[in-house]
Formats: sequence, C-alpha cells, structure tokens
Amino acid sequence: MRELPMKNLNQAETVQADIAPMSVFERYLSIWVFLCILVGIFLGKLLPGLFETIGKIELAKVNLPVGLLIWIMIIPMLVKVDFSAMNEVRKHMRGIGVTLFVNWLVKPFSMAFLGWLFIRNIFAGYLPTDQLDSYIAGLILLAAAPCTAMVFVWSRLTKGDPLFTLSQVALNDGIMIVAFAPLVAFLLGISSITVPWDTLLTSVILYIVVPVILAQLWRKSLLKKGTAAFDAAMQKIGPWSIAALLGTLILLFAFQGEAIIKQPLVIALLAVPILIQVFFNSALAYWLNRVVGEKHNIACPSALIGASNFFELAVAAAISLFGINSGAALATVVGVLIEVPAMLLVVYVVNQTKPWYERR
Repeated sequence: MRELPMKNLNQAETVQADIAPMSVFERYLSIWVFLCILVGIFLGKLLPGLFETIGKIELAKVNLPVGLLIWIMIIPMLVKVDFSAMNEVRKHMRGIGVTLFVNWLVKPFSMAFLGWLFIRNIFAGYLPTDQLDSYIAGLILLAAAPCTAMVFVWSRLTKGDPLFTLSQVALNDGIMIVAFAPLVAFLLGISSITVPWDTLLTSVILYIVVPVILAQLWRKSLLKKGTAAFDAAMQKIGPWSIAALLGTLILLFAFQGEAIIKQPLVIALLAVPILIQVFFNSALAYWLNRVVGEKHNIACPSALIGASNFFELAVAAAISLFGINSGAALATVVGVLIEVPAMLLVVYVVNQTKPWYERR
C-alpha cells in the first residue's frame, strides 16, 4: 500500500481532529431554532421597549449587538479552515470542478429562479406584498454563500475524504471573498431589487474579509502551541457559534414576532424553494461526480457542500443590507430552521445509494 507523505498524513490527522462527530445539540438544531423563535416572539411581546432600544444601537448602519454575535458565530468556524489545503485541489480536479460548477454557476441562479417562481408568482397572494422583494433577496443571499463549517460534519457522516472536504471549503471561502458581493448584486439586480453597493461591500468586509483574517491569525497562533492545544481550543470554542446563532435568532424574532404571529404561513412557504434547492443541487452534484468518474467518498462531500449554506453569513448580510425586521432576514432564518433535517436526509440518501454509485 502506498504511504502518504508525512505532510499530507499530518494534515489528514488535523482535519479528522477538527471534525468532531455531530453532537446531540447539533443533531437537534432545528428544535433549538424553533424554541428560540418562540422565546424571541414572547420576549418581543413582553419587553418591546428593551428590543426597540437594542435595535437603535447602531454604528454606520450596523447593529452592534447583532454584529458582535455574528462575529462570534463566524470566526470559530473559520479557524478550522486551512487555506493551505488548496494544494490538494489538483488531486481531485473533476470533483472540485463539479463543486465549483454547482456552487457558483447553478446554485445562486437556480435560487433566483425559484424565488421568482414561488415568491413573486405562485405564493404571491399568500405573502405580504411589501416584503416579496425582500424575501427573494434573503433566498439569494442564502444560496450565494456555500457552506463552511457544517459540511465537515456532513462529510464525516458519509465517510467522505477529509482532505478533499477541507480543500473544497478553503477554495470556496477564497472565492467567496471576491465573488460574493458582485454575484449577490448581479442576482438582486436581475430580480429588480436595488442594493446599495456601499452597504454590500461593507458587509463583505465586516462578515467575510475581517473574520477570515482574524480567524487565520488565531489559527496560526494556536497551531504554534501544538496540535493538542489546537484541538483543545476547538473543543472550547465550538459551542460559541451555535450559542451566538441562537442568541441572534432570539433578537431577530423579538423584532419579527408580530409579523410571524400575523403570518405563520410565511415560514412554510419560504421553506419550499429552499428545500427544492437543497435536494436539486445535492442530486445534481452527486450525479455529475458519478458521470465524471469520481469516487464515492469524493462525491459525497461535493454533493453536501452544494446543498448546504453558510447561513451565518447569509443572516449577517441580510440584517446588514435590509435590516433586522426585514423579510430577507426572516428568509435566511428559515434556511437555518430546515438545514439540519434536510441535510440529514441527503446524508441518508447518499449512504444508501453507495452500491448504485459504485456500479459502473
């Protein structure tokens, strides 16, 4: 059996150490999200003055409490990303090609189409007219941000290649730094939604560029202390992201509570295009990897990253661009609500279809 080079072996061990099995808390994330919705709505009704004050704590149109929570959400996830893993890209060019095709040429455009089809046409009569554009914008923001953190968990559940998973995440994050703003602006433009470029660029700097830089500096500092120290730090900061996400959701629904009570059907209707997109993109990436001859342990993470979203970034961008009370913010939260059950179903399907996949 061919031995791995020592550098690759150490990197593989680091990746495996970073990817802890899905915890009970993560597995039932949708339940915690739903409970946060209830808590947020209740607190919003009970203490409207408090949340009105929180909503006014802004600097350059950025709500500071929400901005802080979003940094706590994003940075621990980005610490796990090793951009040197992009050296592994050349080993699985076909799988990487499928990933990039689905993530950047299919996923955002298909969501823009699904938003137009369902929100502006099929469901338009059941949704608040003044929020239709905002809902579509939220869906587009969700689709334009490929998954960063949770894809490691999904990949492990399918026995996916850890180095390939890491390399595609690193490559996607690198592309996202330069492509997120123009892609979102273009898709919102063709959807006839006006977006202020200065706000969009500020969001990219605040919620992509700065967190990536801080996370990578933190990563290097931790790795200088050794792998054991790095792993221990990951164990400690791992829960920060989920806790900050849930705190953000409580704030979000404290502001959105009145609208949700009046329009409970909105969440169900927004979930339809998101679910269609999850299953369509995962199936497309899975099938294309089979067509080009990639192994099953490459096809699985490729399909999973195409189906899931970096919803933390989407929530941050929606709040920054359209406000915490917007339909866009609500649409991105619906993505959080259905992410775990939808992705567990995709994991189950790709695991069960392995014999079909490997049948040439």
